[in-house]
Amino acid sequence: MLRLADNPRPPGYKALKAKFRGIHRIRVGDYRVIYRIKDEVLIIIIVSVAHRSQVYKPKIGS
Repeated sequence: MLRLADNPRPPGYKALKAKFRGIHRIRVGDYRVIYRIKDEVLIIIIVSVAHRSQVYKPKIGS
């Protein structure tokens, strides 16, 4: 996750769509790191780190 500070859009990152608009995802093995990028203030907010079967449950975007 610390590597996101150097490059918040690494190879393989994905910008999510629909109700997850503005949220990005990277895969780390069977886990997903879900995060927001605030370019205007140089901040990356980690929203969730969870197993891929659980990461998109309703708590994100609530």
